Amino acid sequence: MFKLLLIEDDQSLFTEIRERLNQWSYHVYGVDHFDQVMSTFTNVKPDLVIIDIQLPKYDGFHWCRMIREHSNVPIIFLSSRDHPTDMVMSMQLGADDFIQKPFHFEVLIAKIQAILRRVYHYTSDQAVLKTWCNATIDMERSTITNEHGTVDLSKNELFILKQLIEHKNKIVSREQLISSLWEDERFISDNTLTVNVNRLRKRLDSIGLGDAIETKVGQGYIAKDEIQ
Repeated sequence: MFKLLLIEDDQSLFTEIRERLNQWSYHVYGVDHFDQVMSTFTNVKPDLVIIDIQLPKYDGFHWCRMIREHSNVPIIFLSSRDHPTDMVMSMQLGADDFIQKPFHFEVLIAKIQAILRRVYHYTSDQAVLKTWCNATIDMERSTITNEHGTVDLSKNELFILKQLIEHKNKIVSREQLISSLWEDERFISDNTLTVNVNRLRKRLDSIGLGDAIETKVGQGYIAKDEIQ
């Protein structure tokens, strides 16, 4: 869940925006003391900041400048001021976008989504690729690839493999696997786990990795870091 810091002194507007953004699974934080914006920013560590220009104590330009001295977090100005110099100033200070009040919420959410995709896209791409036993696991495409070829995995098989390689060279009990699958709402039984592990082994065997998952009788399974 992305964390958004909304620096807005109009409490009714703040509440409305927060409630709407919460519906999109964003966690929205506000500012209690407008002379301590940087303290809130440091404590929250937001993924994106939405800030008004006209604020108590210091204006939004001041806080944008302060934030930019410490962070490259995306910033959107949300203001009723419509003079071109305000938009130019916000961009010169390092803001990513400027939305004029009144605004359509759909426009705000679209801009938030676009900025978050752009800024955090690289990290997301990195997270879907895992390396294990000289093979690459693509979590998004549900495949595992090495020099012998590419194998498609079912969602359950992929999930089981992911759990095992996250604890590679350590025993993962059947109970742990079943519990993790249930928490992920996959509703798997003990017998179903056995079937899925056997299928996973057969798929891995087709690219020479069949021995990379070892059964520890009465204990569970181990994903070995390398094959002898």
